[in-house]
Amino acid sequence: MLRYLLFRLVTMVSTLAVASVLIFTIIQLPPGDYLTNYIGELRAEGETQAYEKVAFLREQYGLDQPLPVQYLRWITGFVRGDFGYSFEYAAPVSQVIGDRVFLTLVLNFATVLFVYLVAFPLGLFIARRKHSFADRSLTLAGYLGLATPNFLLALVLLYLANWLFGVSIGGLMDPAYAEADWSAAKIGSVLAHLVVPVVVIGLSGTAAMIQRLRANLLDELRRPYVVAATARGLSDGFVLRKYALRSALNPFVSDIGDLLPQIVSGSVIISVIMSLPTTGPMLLSSLRSQDMYLAGSFLMFLAILTVAGMLVSDIALALIDPRVRLTGQRAS
Repeated sequence: MLRYLLFRLVTMVSTLAVASVLIFTIIQLPPGDYLTNYIGELRAEGETQAYEKVAFLREQYGLDQPLPVQYLRWITGFVRGDFGYSFEYAAPVSQVIGDRVFLTLVLNFATVLFVYLVAFPLGLFIARRKHSFADRSLTLAGYLGLATPNFLLALVLLYLANWLFGVSIGGLMDPAYAEADWSAAKIGSVLAHLVVPVVVIGLSGTAAMIQRLRANLLDELRRPYVVAATARGLSDGFVLRKYALRSALNPFVSDIGDLLPQIVSGSVIISVIMSLPTTGPMLLSSLRSQDMYLAGSFLMFLAILTVAGMLVSDIALALIDPRVRLTGQRAS
């Protein structure tokens, strides 16, 4: 296991290095940059006093250097914890993102937890009751969840909350705590406001997980070893828990690596609609304004989350299924 972890860490570093090159290249593809566009706006407004500041920023952050030099300055600073300077917000990126990264992580991990806590028991429940009323009802609800766009569900819930209760369910905390320091009351407000965004973002993933687990379990229950175990007098519940479930969980667990980045990327529109103080709206704004250091930092965090999720899923697979060997050696 230790040798495998070291190998994966080396692979993760190389993957992130390639991802950083791609991220930097894609951000640089549109002509110009934020400061170039800013100079154009100043000229259109007839202002000339800010030119010196723009020239200073361009020289300080190496935007007047060739692209390979700019990349090396950015990635070496990123490794040291210096994420660069946000030109749009006129502040270092580490100060701009502030609590947004923390709130984004809280929201995403709460969504992942919701998906698995709901999908696992429901998938197990309907698999044991094939073609029953509960199976057909939950399957229909799952298809509706897959077919309903998350942003549409968010709009419907916002409208119903305002129409029925006269309140707004947007945001991740009460406005009174927006600028306040973290306290028990602020944490309680965040937890209370997490419910609706978590349900909205995690609905489609939950429905997909339920159907995937149901299909895997039904396939395993038709295998010869399950039929033989049942014929020997073992109860259906014992055979399901002891044998079929462990094999059916492989795709369920391997989806961890894909689920995290999907939730992060899929929550951008939801964050805009529900006014969530996460990285989604800021990432969208930074891409539109070509704020390269801010956008690049967000995309690198997403890449780190992806490779970390893949590592967690591989280790979890090895723990639940003895047939998986991380060393690549044949089991004796």
